[in-house]
Amino acid sequence: MIWRLHICFSLLLAAPLHAATVSGKVSLEGSKEKRVTQRRDFSSVVVWLEPADQRLPLTPRKAVMEQKEKTFMPHVLAIPVGSSVDFPNFDPIFHNAFSNFNGQIFDVGLYPPKTTRTVKFNREGPVRVFCNIHPTMSAVIVVLRTPLFDVTRTDGSYQIRDAPPGDYTLRVFHERATDTTLASVSRKITVSGDVVVPQFAVSEAGYLALPHKNKYGKDYPPVVNDTVPYAGGPR
Repeated sequence: MIWRLHICFSLLLAAPLHAATVSGKVSLEGSKEKRVTQRRDFSSVVVWLEPADQRLPLTPRKAVMEQKEKTFMPHVLAIPVGSSVDFPNFDPIFHNAFSNFNGQIFDVGLYPPKTTRTVKFNREGPVRVFCNIHPTMSAVIVVLRTPLFDVTRTDGSYQIRDAPPGDYTLRVFHERATDTTLASVSRKITVSGDVVVPQFAVSEAGYLALPHKNKYGKDYPPVVNDTVPYAGGPR
């Protein structure tokens, strides 16, 4: 009996500490977007945990960013470093997803309906995605060197699950906030059990949305014929 109790006690000591959930809510202020000011839509803010003294193992994922009705869906996607993203074209027209703004530069080229292209993201940071044919199409892929992250829902809520006990910095990315604003809302937290972070606001004041060029650095043509293969190129 003593021998069995000794084994059970040893196994208990060897067992990993309970992983916790870090949750909370983010609101947006100073916005000029109607979906924020009128509908109180606080979605698409990326929240993640950076461990203070360890690097957590990453498991690359296979994610999807659809192109449908001339829109990237989801508009904001968070993935770990090393993950791949499929860009299926569900429209009856051609698309050409690319990024040369910041983060990881890529260009999948022009491709027809009912086909897809895949990009692997090996560089940490936000990647702003556009279509070379349709200037109104945009999205953001946030590539993170941590497995502990979530993207806020409409009410601004997030839940980061399976966080091992330890000290962390909670960081935030929002596409319409300045770097200074994002740095100001980061905070230190300690996880020893489930943590509810007090609600905080991310300001959009001071952010300037600049018009983007096509992948050749040129202005988009005033009228787009997107029913046939795009012949536009550098001039």
